[in-house]
Amino acid sequence: MDMLDQMGPRLRAARKSRDWTLDYLAGRAGMSVSTLSRLESGKRQASLELLVPLTRELGIRIDDLLSTEAPDPRVRRPSIRRDGMVITPLAPEGSPVATYKITYPPRSVAPEPRVHDGYEWLYVISGQLRLVLGEQELVLKRGEAAEFDTRMPHSISAISRPAQVISIFNQDGVRMHTHGAGDGAD
Repeated sequence: MDMLDQMGPRLRAARKSRDWTLDYLAGRAGMSVSTLSRLESGKRQASLELLVPLTRELGIRIDDLLSTEAPDPRVRRPSIRRDGMVITPLAPEGSPVATYKITYPPRSVAPEPRVHDGYEWLYVISGQLRLVLGEQELVLKRGEAAEFDTRMPHSISAISRPAQVISIFNQDGVRMHTHGAGDGAD
């Protein structure tokens, strides 16, 4: 696909994201509604003379209208093994959302609860998960989810057999799960 092929649709998307009409943007950019419509539909070739006032009004760069090759979306980061857990990253390094698949080993007794800043969201894929949260001890089964403030004392472990969980947490949670030393507590 030619890099200019997406310019019109991206221009239209930028306009619509602001809830602006063709009339409104054309007026602000000093051009006819017909010219703007033809640019958005790809029936008119874009020129700097036309794009500069449009991008200025939209608050975007001309580069934002040009298609670029999409990066490889696959996540190729190694799993981390810590305290019997297997922690597999599901998002690229530096992603705004820290997502992991964690396999917790079974434990007969819950690990000591820990506390750290942030929130954690988790979803049980398989097995049974023991979540100690403050004074509560909950058992989550396959298909159940939980969300909690990690400033509350908490620990996570599997019961009777390994449990696989999808976890999403902030950078403090990433450090606790992937770099912290300890007894296997979350």
